[in-house]
Amino acid sequence: MSEPLPPAFDADTSDWTSQGCGRVSYYSDTSAPAGRPLLLLHSINAAPSAMEMKPLFEHYRGRRPVYAPDLPGFGQSERGDRDYSPALYADTIRGFLAEVIGEPADVVALSTSSEFAARAALASNHVRSLALISPTGFGARPRPSKKTRDRLFRFFSTPIVGSGLYKALTVKPSVRYFLNMGFEGRPPRELVNYAHRTTNVAGAQFAPFCFLSMRLFTDDAPGTLYHRIAAPVLVLYDRDPNISFERLPEVLDQHDNWRSVRISPTLGLPHWEQPEQTFNALDEFWNTPAGE
Repeated sequence: MSEPLPPAFDADTSDWTSQGCGRVSYYSDTSAPAGRPLLLLHSINAAPSAMEMKPLFEHYRGRRPVYAPDLPGFGQSERGDRDYSPALYADTIRGFLAEVIGEPADVVALSTSSEFAARAALASNHVRSLALISPTGFGARPRPSKKTRDRLFRFFSTPIVGSGLYKALTVKPSVRYFLNMGFEGRPPRELVNYAHRTTNVAGAQFAPFCFLSMRLFTDDAPGTLYHRIAAPVLVLYDRDPNISFERLPEVLDQHDNWRSVRISPTLGLPHWEQPEQTFNALDEFWNTPAGE
């Protein structure tokens, strides 16, 4: 039997439950006397959690209300065997904004969650702005076909194959290896240790299998999502070993509400490796009207 997962960091923890999204655990700090709410969304991989957003949470807590949920299937949130999909995650973000935060918020999303946040922004009036850190969906390479994705999912879901594969991906040396890919130097020990602990929670494999089978990505994300966003958008990026940004200029050139800042040298997690550059870029974005 797995041990209970401790909190990712020292903050108030609460649960929000909806019929469609299940139980979502989240961290919050609402001690700031004023300020626009900030919603922080971790990435999707084999072992993510709100811990990935800790530097941003710690920097902005006390300055403005800050919220960092564990998305469905990860961290301390519900991890049942269900259909994890882009629609599920977008509905989670939209519902959380409406029912927990209750007013327009600035949203910061990491990697794949950028696509979910963009999808939520198209269906919600509670997204004041989007800051996308190393967002997916801007690569030139097309996704595998639906048939291929379904075949991969069935393969990963086979009990013997899936169990062995997940164990191989989430032993501590493997977790450290994959996190190493996102850092110019060594990843922080607390990030490695917590990521490894999250993989030992019952049901931890279900959501990652949907990710590994490519079912959580959107076909033609620029055309389907990014070109359609009306809110101000900031992209923070540099080099990333897992994703590319060939189509980013296409969106930047066509929309005045989009801007980008390269945070260098980083490999996908600039808020960990170059926190001051990241904070400065975010603050300037939030304090400058779109189009200026």
